[in-house]
Amino acid sequence: MNRLIKNGTIITANDTFHADIRIQNEKISEIAACLKPKTGEEVLDAKNNYVFPGGIDPHVHLDMPFMGTTSADDFESGTRSAAAGGTTSVIDFAIQEKGQTLKETLEIWRKKAVPKALIDFSHHVAITDYNDYIEKEIPEVIKNGFKSFKCFMAYKGALMVDDSQLFRIIEQTKKHKALLTIHCENGDIVALLQKNFIAGDCTSPKYHPLSRPAIIEGEATGRAFNLARYLEWPVYIVHMTCEESVSRLISARAKGQLVFGETCIQYLLLDDSVYEKPNFEGAKFVMSPPIRKKKDQDYLWSALKLGHLSVVSTDHCPFDFKKKKEMGKNNFCLIPNGAPIVQHRLNLLYTYGVLTKKINLNRFVELGSTNAAKLFGMYPTKGTITVGSDADLSIFNPKPEWTISAKNHFHNCDYALFEGWKVTGEFAEVLSRGETIFKNGKAFGKPGRGKYLVRKSFE
Repeated sequence: MNRLIKNGTIITANDTFHADIRIQNEKISEIAACLKPKTGEEVLDAKNNYVFPGGIDPHVHLDMPFMGTTSADDFESGTRSAAAGGTTSVIDFAIQEKGQTLKETLEIWRKKAVPKALIDFSHHVAITDYNDYIEKEIPEVIKNGFKSFKCFMAYKGALMVDDSQLFRIIEQTKKHKALLTIHCENGDIVALLQKNFIAGDCTSPKYHPLSRPAIIEGEATGRAFNLARYLEWPVYIVHMTCEESVSRLISARAKGQLVFGETCIQYLLLDDSVYEKPNFEGAKFVMSPPIRKKKDQDYLWSALKLGHLSVVSTDHCPFDFKKKKEMGKNNFCLIPNGAPIVQHRLNLLYTYGVLTKKINLNRFVELGSTNAAKLFGMYPTKGTITVGSDADLSIFNPKPEWTISAKNHFHNCDYALFEGWKVTGEFAEVLSRGETIFKNGKAFGKPGRGKYLVRKSFE
């Protein structure tokens, strides 16, 4: 499909300029002022609108078995929701179960994703059962295009790896030029605190953040950085929430260590008072790590502005409030962890980041797309607007004001995490490889049109 986007203001991580964009065979073929339409070329008028590169969310959990249930969004509803929010590529997690090989794990997740994804996607390979056989599989997995891995330092008895396993996995990512992403919480201490609270009949959602305090996120982050420093290889810390962890990132980088961190939009905008909501409503906000204090929001925004944090993601992992979150009504430890967020990430970041002057438009693109593309081997095919890149583009009207609600979202979930929040600006049209997948509030594109992204090695 050959198309021409005219009259828009193009925003990349480095530049802001007025130009037209020609799309041929799914790629951007020309960028220049005053391009004239060719015969048979469809013209999209972006006058008074911004044109962004398609968003990239490198941290989502679709169709994920977890805590006795499965996340509400599969690869169809989840990628449709992403597209509605200007995101055109996601990286999910292929999570190994105990006793599974990595090959078996990836085949299971391939079958979940390939028939349903509406946008392009990839997986981090989450290793939860590390042994000599799994170590031998890693080079083959990387050769097949999976260039990033995941380890959990939390969820003892389920997903957690110990320090010796983490050490060996970092060794392998160094040897084969892959990037390891890490969930940093001290799982042993979390398990102990949870046990103590339940024994004391402290069972409501407000005890979730108390059982996972900021200091143990910071401790685990520092421990991960120390192992990576000894092995002289970068790591990427997911969903950083607080000063205790981010200060360790800043300290490590100040010493010359190459390490990276992401935060999520919810940690920038919410505080731990949400857990005090009546009628068990606090369960909607149960995720790990938990929502922190107001002071941590300010610290995270500062770290974003100064360049210490590289990515704003979502950790999208929704569970219905009715029947699912309510499984933990008598025990907060049984509340499935996660929330519906992927559709609203960029709208919230624009409204409460750009419009409040915490970040500018170029940094918005960098945090929402470009840095993820660079770190996870997709750049410049994804994450920017340049000749030769995939025509993953969003036309953004900065004027409309609207309200987030479960009544108007595409998430397959019975609540919206940011219910009632006002946002400014809307994605008028979203293109994936030149094809319209969202326009004027309606989603398009057939399930299965999304391509698996074969990514480059980490350099």
